Amino acid sequence: MTITNQHTEQVQDQLEHPITVHTNTMHERNPGIPFDEGWLQSVHINRSAVERRAVTLPTRRTVKKEWQAAWLLRAITCIDLTTLAGDDTPGNVQRLCAKAKQPVRQELLDALHMTPVQVGAVCVYHNLVPTAVHALRGTSIPVAAVSTGFPAGQNPFEQKIQEIKASVEAGATEIDIVISRAHVLLGNWQALYEEVRAFRAACGNAHMKTILATHELVTLRNVGMASLVCMMAGADFIKTSTGKEAVNAILPVGLVMVRAIRDYYERTGIQVGFKPAGGVRSAKSSLDWLILMKEELGNAWLSNRLFRIGASGLLSDIERQLSYFVTGHYAAAHHNPLV
Repeated sequence: MTITNQHTEQVQDQLEHPITVHTNTMHERNPGIPFDEGWLQSVHINRSAVERRAVTLPTRRTVKKEWQAAWLLRAITCIDLTTLAGDDTPGNVQRLCAKAKQPVRQELLDALHMTPVQVGAVCVYHNLVPTAVHALRGTSIPVAAVSTGFPAGQNPFEQKIQEIKASVEAGATEIDIVISRAHVLLGNWQALYEEVRAFRAACGNAHMKTILATHELVTLRNVGMASLVCMMAGADFIKTSTGKEAVNAILPVGLVMVRAIRDYYERTGIQVGFKPAGGVRSAKSSLDWLILMKEELGNAWLSNRLFRIGASGLLSDIERQLSYFVTGHYAAAHHNPLV
């Protein structure tokens, strides 16, 4: 079985638009706009409608055989390969970076007649940024650092600013910041805007992904309003979760966030990226998120310029599914193929 150029160039129509493996080049920066209280207060969310739409999204497109393999290869290029554990070591990060550079075994790529692919970024704690930068030298894979008191975001403000600057100085070109959830819960939207604006300034030339920790925001309206405020303040990406909450990336929350991205783009002409993170562990779930982007935002958001998946274990399952596609069986324990 092979994936022809037709499949890699059309991984959506079923993806209806040419899809090639993009280099890791971020989209143009979001400069932000002045805080707009009127726009913010106009946000209203119909929870039942959102949930109905989220349930039907994965059923709207059937992706099979060569098309499925092509979609999964695309998903790999959008992964922020992540390790954020208390027992992280330089050796762990070096191995992660080696996997980032060759996420799919060469024999599988050869069987698929595919050129090499690589992940969207490697994401680590600040202290391991130099290790990742060194391990990825000579590649186009960016290093992302979590910052601002990740995951709780309870550090003093000045310490958060210094943490961002230190990671940028160490070589991180993407910064994943966490917001102060209290600003959202107290309805202090101006304070949230000013905080994220300051984080954006501290990032300098590094792109900023703003983590909302959506499960801790309580309501979908809060999620929608926080998404909008962060984009007003200059977020280059908005991200669902730290991966440490009780509930992380789920489709209803993602739907609210990508529709906020669409509204922001329609009003300002500025494209903002989206990153689900936490709990995206299966190849099937990665396809669900790609379908969400296709259905709600269109083809422009189907590359790592504007879409990332924060994950640690996802890559292993995608590689197993590709192996099944090539060989007809799983090398490891039996697992049902994607349906």
